[in-house]
Amino acid sequence: MNHFELRDRQLWCEQVPLARIAAAVGTPVYVYSTATLQRHYRVFRDALHAHPALGAPLIAYAVKANSNVSVLATLARLGAGADTVSEGEIRRAMAAGIPAHRIVFSGVGKSAREIAFAIETGVAQINVESEPELRLVADIAVGRGVEAPVALRINPDVQGGGHAKISTGRSQSKFGVSIAQARPLYAWASAHEHLRVVGVACHIGSQIVSLSPLEEAFGRMRALVEALRGDGLPVGRLDLGGGLGVPYFNQPDPPDPAAFAAVAARAIGDLDVELIFEPGRVIAANAGVLLASVIHINPRPDGPRFVVIDAAMNDLIRPAMYEAFHDIRPVAPRSGQALDCDVVGPVCESADTFAHGRRLPPLEAGDLVAFMTAGAYGAVMAGEYNSRLLVPEVLVDGEAFAVVRARPTFDDMLGRETPAPWL
Repeated sequence: MNHFELRDRQLWCEQVPLARIAAAVGTPVYVYSTATLQRHYRVFRDALHAHPALGAPLIAYAVKANSNVSVLATLARLGAGADTVSEGEIRRAMAAGIPAHRIVFSGVGKSAREIAFAIETGVAQINVESEPELRLVADIAVGRGVEAPVALRINPDVQGGGHAKISTGRSQSKFGVSIAQARPLYAWASAHEHLRVVGVACHIGSQIVSLSPLEEAFGRMRALVEALRGDGLPVGRLDLGGGLGVPYFNQPDPPDPAAFAAVAARAIGDLDVELIFEPGRVIAANAGVLLASVIHINPRPDGPRFVVIDAAMNDLIRPAMYEAFHDIRPVAPRSGQALDCDVVGPVCESADTFAHGRRLPPLEAGDLVAFMTAGAYGAVMAGEYNSRLLVPEVLVDGEAFAVVRARPTFDDMLGRETPAPWL
């Protein structure tokens, strides 16, 4: 469920018509619903809490899905922690009011500076993804005379994710250590006086629409925990990652959080560990839309009917990168026959195409359209290709809305560059 609804032949976000936001801020613009963010977090939290065997897990929202500080602050007020993958994301989470002890630091290529920052900040754990990284964390902790909290991220060799580029749990992927490596590395880390090994972690991918790979991964993690304990090593925490998919309108609905929680409870509910879950897309995706304007309609007599809009692949790259589907809805639908259209942007790339042969209601120049389910992996992946200004973001709460990231000016964009002194 989301709070974007057609009312009086206008698409609204909560109690604000999207056309009002477009008039005030311009397009393209991302619009997020506070009520939807809150609802999705609570549904996920309550699903886990329905199983007492899971205890009171830390729900560490995956900041990479949508890192806007106002989005993070909305979730922080509900008790969310943060799963982060860079120093910048840690800083964003803390700026939003998430305390360091509820922040997880993941990522396959952490720099020495980022590791030192995470240790000094006091994050809950550093998810270590390789032997070289484990030794680097140890060296940094030794140099500072402190103890670093680490969890070993495991690659369970389970296929999960809605696209090859967002599947992270196979043995060929760059993430984590193999189960075969895990036991000796865990033992080495446990014996190191400057490492505090808190447990193990895994994350097999994003946009997972079947519970089978998750259940398989959870089972393999359970077996590893039991093996490590059999080696006489304590395992106090199990981080099971995220990845639960959301409906993108062109596919069957994925399992809901209640079904996900039931699988987790069945697989690891009696392990007596602190649990961490890292939902991202399932919280944010349907809480946001990308609002765009139609520039013109170009109906070729010998080819497609092009709907050219002012949003481009630099604003929403998922269709170009992942062949991803986003439902496209007119903000003020017109009556008339629907037509097959290619929806394209102004960037000088053939990949700047959002949809081929999409059947849409009649559209005219100046009409507004909304790309649905755009709250995750939308604005966070935006850039300035073709020297296009970075897309702004708006947060709605009931009848109020606020610009939570402004559109920069061209002077802002050019001002970040300093000409070489010889030019």
